[in-house]
Amino acid sequence: IGKGAERLNQRQWRRLARLAAHFLDVIQGLTTLKLFNASRREAENIARISEEYRHDTMAVLRVAFLSSLALEFFATVSIALVAVAIGFRLLWGDMDFMPAFFILLLAPEFYLPLRNMGTHYHARMEAIGAAERLVRMLAMASPPMSFEGSPVPDLARSTIRYRGVSVVYPDGTRALDDIDFDIRPGERFAIVGPSGAGKTTLINLLLGFVQPDKGRVLVGDTPLDALDPAAWREQLSWVPQRPHLYAGSVADNIRLSRPEASPTDVEAAARLAHASDFIERLPQGYETRIGEGGAGLSGGQAQRIALARAFLCSAPLLLLDEPTANLDRQNEGLIQTALDRLADERTLVVIAHRLDTVRSADRILVIAQGRLVDQGDHDDLLDRCEIYRRLVEDFAERV
Repeated sequence: IGKGAERLNQRQWRRLARLAAHFLDVIQGLTTLKLFNASRREAENIARISEEYRHDTMAVLRVAFLSSLALEFFATVSIALVAVAIGFRLLWGDMDFMPAFFILLLAPEFYLPLRNMGTHYHARMEAIGAAERLVRMLAMASPPMSFEGSPVPDLARSTIRYRGVSVVYPDGTRALDDIDFDIRPGERFAIVGPSGAGKTTLINLLLGFVQPDKGRVLVGDTPLDALDPAAWREQLSWVPQRPHLYAGSVADNIRLSRPEASPTDVEAAARLAHASDFIERLPQGYETRIGEGGAGLSGGQAQRIALARAFLCSAPLLLLDEPTANLDRQNEGLIQTALDRLADERTLVVIAHRLDTVRSADRILVIAQGRLVDQGDHDDLLDRCEIYRRLVEDFAERV
């Protein structure tokens, strides 16, 4: 029964993938369908295909439920046989009542794994069906990265230059449009703008997660895409807004940025990030194990562990995506003080949502709808930039 259900289930996943692709194609071509007055016909096609898929899914479920029925049947019959055997022993006087009653209570628990096997087997079939396409995708070769072997320039003396940078995502969304600006060595540089303005895309260009469709990012006089990605990323320390923590000890998660770091260095980094207080209160301190994604910690605690990683790493370029987003006001002030120390002798680039964290920046870049609006310090932008003034006012109202 299980083998038959598995075969049918895999077929259904393939049909679901085709249905999803067809539905996406219809949505993307909805304007064309409207222009040619074909939208009603296509809606009828989707309704017909969906009904066929529903019918076939119920057929799979009928087969799949047979396995549960069979397992439940054998478990129930087995418990009944135990009860019959105990009944005859009680009748013949071969067993006392209390041991017989105790065994009868344990019988359902003894056969519980047999019942659970049906649930786990169904989950396995669903996973196999869903993973079929994933396996093919994972087997695909990674696209080659352009690499000309240029050495990474010294960031302590090299200016990072965005020259005519434009980025268009596959869905046609223009994230950045002809951006030009410089990040000077040792500068505290902030990026602000409305939601969806393209702030994160600017950082993703430096991280190598996104390639410009037009223009170039230069490190000194060297194009960023001419540098060895691994060597370049060794020069970066990145703290995203939602940092990812891995299953393991707290110390291992901090040590991610420098695996060879000693326990003393780890503890010093945690103190600088104001994470040592709550870490030392954990059951095993720095050796306390946490779950995947930081399970067992609050958002603010996870953020401070990510900041401790940055303190442990001595990279000359520090990229922060609102490092105080998940912290209360008291901890935000402590982290801001710590970041001021961390930024000494480093180039700091921070995406700011809480605008009171950028007042001390050397230069603030204001972008909106993927375009560079203005740049300058806090006081200058308040005087001449309407978008920046509105952002500051909106933030003050929320506070």
